[in-house]
Amino acid sequence: MLNRLSLTAALVFPLLAHAEPPKATILETKIISQQPDLYHGWPTVARRANGELWVSCSGGRESHVCPFGQVVAMTSRDEGKTWTFPRVLLDSATDDRDSGVLETAKGTLLVTTFTSLAYEDSFKKATMMAEHTDKGWVSKAMPPERFARWKAAHERLNDEERQAELGEWLIRSSDGGKTWSPRIPTVVNSPHGPIQLKDGRLLYLGKQLWTGDKKIGAAESKDDGLTWQWLSEIPTRPGDEVPKGLHELHAVEAADGTIIAQIRNHNTANKGETLQSESKDGGKTWSMPHSIGVWGLPSHLLKLRDGRLVMTCGHRRPPFGNQARISTDNGQTWSEGIILSGDGAGGDLGYPSTVELTDGTLLSVWYEKMKDTPTPSFVRRPGGWSEAESGPKRSAPC
Repeated sequence: MLNRLSLTAALVFPLLAHAEPPKATILETKIISQQPDLYHGWPTVARRANGELWVSCSGGRESHVCPFGQVVAMTSRDEGKTWTFPRVLLDSATDDRDSGVLETAKGTLLVTTFTSLAYEDSFKKATMMAEHTDKGWVSKAMPPERFARWKAAHERLNDEERQAELGEWLIRSSDGGKTWSPRIPTVVNSPHGPIQLKDGRLLYLGKQLWTGDKKIGAAESKDDGLTWQWLSEIPTRPGDEVPKGLHELHAVEAADGTIIAQIRNHNTANKGETLQSESKDGGKTWSMPHSIGVWGLPSHLLKLRDGRLVMTCGHRRPPFGNQARISTDNGQTWSEGIILSGDGAGGDLGYPSTVELTDGTLLSVWYEKMKDTPTPSFVRRPGGWSEAESGPKRSAPC
């Protein structure tokens, strides 16, 4: 399978809510990972105060579900033109999935992940097949040589140790990424990690993965990510359920102070859409999630320098790819979709995230299984946005 993380950009659009989609120009798209034999997934891109770009993701993988996931990072010092070779930041004895990255106001780099045993079902089925067939056992999904790799990885820990590894984690670097702390538990997890609020707190919108009720809501840190405390729960609509229905949140603080949280929804009502909840009190309480009329998930949210909001999300039906939307009213309404990519081989793609570059262009990163290729890699697209001639003339960073 091939993943690609892509950076994307768009130009010239009238900022209208749910009218014509904003006009945009994609300036460039290219693969940025340099390990075509490996699968990379669920990336996040961040821009540091010094202009350096960081992309973190789950790399070192054999497939979408496997026991080999590592947290890896790539950096760029030329606005995304070139990227370093992926560097392993964290490699636990089980599968490390997703990765968010953020630089705090103090200059600390935070990278998030979670540990998973999702591969176990496939491994146990393969084990049963291997035990009940002769030595010539072969399976297209799990041939003997692959089974041997999985078995060796699985047996690094015993059953009790594997369960103890499950958690939502963060690592910190206070020296620009040269060295990293041990893992810190974060209470919740979500692919793109926490955000920083105007008051200095770190707010992490996510899901409790390894608790009985699997609540969605907010955790906060008041000490630059060293410790995390549960803050508040996001309510659920009548008929919705959290464990299998609500996942992978992300948030942004709008110019008016409203915190916008978006949620991946698989409940019957608005299935496959992004839901939205708002907080007017710094994340202590949240409105009931509601549809914003956007099919696609999960989303990443960004506030531009001019105050507008950008959401990017995966589109796992034709055209398979990634889309962006703009809000000019602090998240109350969203424009129609801008297609950032529409050439996906299928639904194994998405998780786009976006940063604003110095010149006001947008750079987005995602992963994607590409056509006619055996393994995963990254793609990048930079671009610029500006209002159409019918609107006021100004530079729109994005």
